[in-house]
Amino acid sequence: MSESIIPPEVRPKPAVPAKPPHVAAPSPTAPHGPSGLGGGVGVDRVPGLGHSGGGSTLLGYIGIDTIIEQMRKKTMKAGFDFNIMIVGYSGLGKSTLVNTLFKSQVSRWSSGWGGEHKIPKTVEIKAVSHVIEEGGVKMKLTVIDTPGFGDQINNENCWDPISKYINEQYEKFLKEEVNIARKKRIPDTRVHCCLYFISPTGHSLRQLDIEFMKHLSRVVNIIPVIAKSDTMTPDEKNEFKHRVRKELETYGIEYYPQNEFDDDMEDKNENDKIREAMPFAVVGSDKEYQVNGKRVLGRKTAWGVVEVENPNHCEFALLRDFLIRSHLQDLKEVTHNIHYETYRARRLNDNGGLHPISANNTQESNL
Repeated sequence: MSESIIPPEVRPKPAVPAKPPHVAAPSPTAPHGPSGLGGGVGVDRVPGLGHSGGGSTLLGYIGIDTIIEQMRKKTMKAGFDFNIMIVGYSGLGKSTLVNTLFKSQVSRWSSGWGGEHKIPKTVEIKAVSHVIEEGGVKMKLTVIDTPGFGDQINNENCWDPISKYINEQYEKFLKEEVNIARKKRIPDTRVHCCLYFISPTGHSLRQLDIEFMKHLSRVVNIIPVIAKSDTMTPDEKNEFKHRVRKELETYGIEYYPQNEFDDDMEDKNENDKIREAMPFAVVGSDKEYQVNGKRVLGRKTAWGVVEVENPNHCEFALLRDFLIRSHLQDLKEVTHNIHYETYRARRLNDNGGLHPISANNTQESNL
């Protein structure tokens, strides 16, 4: 005797909870999938609902979108780090430009390194940190200067101390990662960005420029800039920029943002515009002048004031917006996900894996 099949009980559809007033209503143009979630039966898409796997439509507001606000609050409490290295010949205005970028005295000369500006006999590494705050967001900014670079009679391998310093920061981070009793938040001293200052010769890159960028572009995000660009006419500047780009391409030097790191077409289109404008021809100044009734940062010359933030005078504003306002987080992510991971994989592969460091051996590092 066959068993009779009892149809499932039909229950009334539950009432849809109201969405909080601060959450905007879905756009009338929100896409609707022709094949729904699984591809068989057509189901309207609900904003914020994933479409992989089984799943079902949301019956009301959940609050998934608040994760962004939660992340923002945590970041604002913790703050974040940004470490920028400046490299180039003496007298190119490296410290002044960094002070101008962050509108504060953050360079080593502004921070009491004091003394006479003597040219060191070898390349030195000088790092100074400041906590700067804007709009409730705290950032620990570390500026790493490299006095002595390119200032010797024999500059052979003068990039070695810089490369060593960068790798030492990766090593320090790696050792903290493999500690058994590691810190909740590992101090990040890795170099996120290297501003390389090109002399405004108007001719071509020097051999040292080429060799430095060839060696260091493998381990750090290099952003080339033409220093003191107001020493060239607009035509000379554009011609020099074009020549520098061609030389970088000829020698296979990759600078940030690298083509292969573009995530999607939107990123590619944005980064293509940046790559076409590089190297940025900049002018730095921490002095203000009165121009047309306004106080502006600039450099006074016999022909008038070169306004630092005027895009008709130089490309400082482009560099600032790119470096701080649009790509700062990406610089940190590329450092962690590409350069650091490359170093980490090589170190673990070479040594057959780093052995975790016991808690007893890390007391000093955790102080």
